[in-house]
Amino acid sequence: MDHKPVLNLKPALKRLLLDPFHDCLAALEKPMLSPRPGRAMILMIVALVVTWFVYVPIHELLHAYGCMVTGGTVTELQIDPKYGGKLLQPYFPFVKPGGAYAGRLTGFDTRGSDWIYLATDFGPFVLSVFPGVALLLLCRRRSRPLLLGAAVVLGLAPFYNITGDYYEMGSTITTRLWTLIAGTGDGKIAYEFVRSDDIFRWFGEFFSKRKEWGVTRLGTVTTMFLFLASLALSVILAFVTYAVGRVVGRLVVRNVGRGYVVSQTA
Repeated sequence: MDHKPVLNLKPALKRLLLDPFHDCLAALEKPMLSPRPGRAMILMIVALVVTWFVYVPIHELLHAYGCMVTGGTVTELQIDPKYGGKLLQPYFPFVKPGGAYAGRLTGFDTRGSDWIYLATDFGPFVLSVFPGVALLLLCRRRSRPLLLGAAVVLGLAPFYNITGDYYEMGSTITTRLWTLIAGTGDGKIAYEFVRSDDIFRWFGEFFSKRKEWGVTRLGTVTTMFLFLASLALSVILAFVTYAVGRVVGRLVVRNVGRGYVVSQTA
C-alpha cells in the first residue's frame, strides 16, 4: 500500500520563495506590453522616486512608534535633512536632522525586552503587509505604472532591508536563543554584539574590534555561526512577511474586483 505524506511542504516552500518574483515580473509585464511602454515606465520610475522620499521618514517614524507603542522610549531619531529631518523636527521632539544614514533610530530604550526590540525593528514593515503587497497584486491585473512605483518601494521593503532591519531581527532572535542554550545566568545577552542594523558596518567593526570586545578564537567561530544563522533567519523572515502581505493583498484585490463588478452592473 502506498502511503502519501500527510503534509507536503515542498509546494508551500516553493510558493513562499517564488511568489515575490512571479508577482514582480507579472506586474512589470503589464506596462511593458501597454500601447505606450516608454511613458508607462517613466511614470513608474517617477512614482518610485517620489514614494521613496516620502517613505524614508515614515519608515523611521514607524520604528520609533513601534518602540513606544510596545512600552519602550525614544529619545533620538536621526533623519537626513533631504528626507525632511528639519521639517519634521518641530512636530516630533525626538527627531534630529543629520546623521550618516538617510534615517536611523539612535536613541531608544527597550527596557531589556526583546519583544519591544523586535516590534521596533518590524514597525515600518506593517506597510509592506498592507498596503504594499496588495498594490503589487493590483498591478498584476492591468497596467498601473504610478501604483507600481509605490508598490515596489512598499511591497518589497523586507527584501532590501535584509541586511539592515531584518538582520537585526534575526540576530535578536538567535542571540536570545543562544543565551537560553548557553545559560549565562547573569541576565546578559550572550554575544549581544552580533546584533546590528547594518550588516556591512558590523562586519567591518568585528574584525577591527574583536580583540577589544574580548572575542577568542573559539568565540570567533561562535560569532560567525550566529552571524550566518542570523542572516539566514533574516531572509526567512523577509519572505514570511511578504507571504503574510500576499494573503492580505489577495483579500483586498478580491474585494476590489467585486466592487468593480458591482459598480459596472449597477
